[in-house]
Amino acid sequence: MEMNREKLCTSKAEVSSDSAYHCSACHDDEEWSNTSRGRAKSRSLSASPALGSTKEFRRTRSLHGPCPVTTFGPKACMLQNPKTIMHIQDPASQRLTWNKPPKSVLVIKKIRDASLLQPFKELCVYLTEENNMIVYVEKKVLEDPAIANDDNFGPVKKKFCTFREDYDDISNQIDFIICLGGDGTLLYASSLFQGSVPPVMAFHLGSLGFLTPFNFENFQSQVTQVIEGNAALVLRSRLKVKVVKEHREKMTVQNGIEENGVVSTNIEKEAGKQIMQYQVLNEVVVDRGPSSYLSNVDVFLDGHLITTVQGDGVIVSTPTGSTAYAAAAGASMIHPNVPAIMITPICPHSLSFRPIVVPAGVELKIMLSPDARNTAWVSFDGRKRQEICHGDSISITTSCYPLPSICFRDPVSDWFESLAECLHWNVRKKQNNFAVEEEEF
Repeated sequence: MEMNREKLCTSKAEVSSDSAYHCSACHDDEEWSNTSRGRAKSRSLSASPALGSTKEFRRTRSLHGPCPVTTFGPKACMLQNPKTIMHIQDPASQRLTWNKPPKSVLVIKKIRDASLLQPFKELCVYLTEENNMIVYVEKKVLEDPAIANDDNFGPVKKKFCTFREDYDDISNQIDFIICLGGDGTLLYASSLFQGSVPPVMAFHLGSLGFLTPFNFENFQSQVTQVIEGNAALVLRSRLKVKVVKEHREKMTVQNGIEENGVVSTNIEKEAGKQIMQYQVLNEVVVDRGPSSYLSNVDVFLDGHLITTVQGDGVIVSTPTGSTAYAAAAGASMIHPNVPAIMITPICPHSLSFRPIVVPAGVELKIMLSPDARNTAWVSFDGRKRQEICHGDSISITTSCYPLPSICFRDPVSDWFESLAECLHWNVRKKQNNFAVEEEEF
C-alpha cells in the first residue's frame, strides 16, 4: 500500500513512554474509564475527545492486531525479505492535518431535493463570507430555479467556481469536500476523483446515511474544527478496476440478412482493444442484465480460475461496500479498516456457494465463460453500466488511493453507531427473565 502517494497526511499520535506499543497477546493493557461509551444524542466533533485523552477509551493496541512473532519453535523462523515489508500506520492514530491551510472546498449537494436548499445556502455563505474560502459547485446545482431566482443569494453565487462532470478536471484544485445528502453523494464524490481524494466531510441529509456521520445542526463548529485539522480519519479502501473490451467496428452487411434470416444493418468486427479504468468505493456488480438466462462468468484470482458463477451475478466489494448490496445478498459486514475484498454471489444456482473474503492485495479477473448463453452487464457503484461480451475482461484489485472520510468520533464508534442507527443491527425485543418465586416455608 503506497501511503506516500496520498496528498493527505495523517498525523501520528503521540505515545508516552509507559504506553509504547508491544504485543497485545502478552499484555492486556487497554484501559476504560468509568465514563460510558453510550451513543451520543447529537453528532458533533466537539464531543470527540482530544488526542491522547483518557476521558473515555485509551487504545494501546493497533487495530491491525499485534505484530506476529516470526520464530516458530526452537529452530524455525520466517525468511526475512526487507523488500516485502510494509509500514502501515495504526488506523486508530490516523488524524487529519494540513501541510498548508485549506483554501478551496467542493460542496456536493443532492440534486432534486428541495429540503437541502436552505442548508446548502447557509453552508456556502458560511464558507465564503466567514472563512473566505473558494467554493466549487457543480454547474447543474446552480441551475435549480430556487437558487437561480434567489436574489439574496446572488452575491454569494457569483463567488462560486463551477464545473461539469466528465468535462472539467478539478482533482488538483480541491482541498477538502463537504457532502450534503445521503450515501449516494459520498459515492458521487469518490467518482469525481480517479486519483488522490481530498478529505470528505459528509452530513446526513439523505435517506439512509450509513456513510454520513454528521448532523447539520452544529455545522459551523464542526467545519471549523476540520479546517483547523482537528478530526479523526478512516481510510476507506477503493477498488481499482480495469475493463478491457474487444473493439468492434460496425460494417454494413452486403445482403442485409444474417444467417438466421433476421434483417440486420451492421455486423461487428474485432479490431484492437478498448481499455477503461475506474475507482470504485462500494462494489463492482456483474449481473445477467435483461436476459432471462443465468449469468455464467469465470472468476480468476491471481491468474488461477477459482470458480464459475452461475446465477444472477456476482458482487466484488470493498469493506465499505459490505454493508450495501453485498449485505442484502447475504455477505458479512466488514469494518472499513480491514484490508480485504469480498466476493458475494447473487442468487447462485448452488446451495454451497457462500460469500468469501480474500486478501486486499490479490488481483481478480472476471470474464464470460466460453459456454455462456448470453452476455453480462457490469456497473461501478451503480453507475457507468455497460455490457460485457465474450473476450472482454474485468480486472479488480485494491487501489492505492483510498477515500479519507472524516469521522465524527473515531472509526470504530462511528461504524457501530451506523450499524445500530441505520441498519438496526441485532435489534430485537429482549427475552424476559424468569420470575423469582418466593420460597415456601
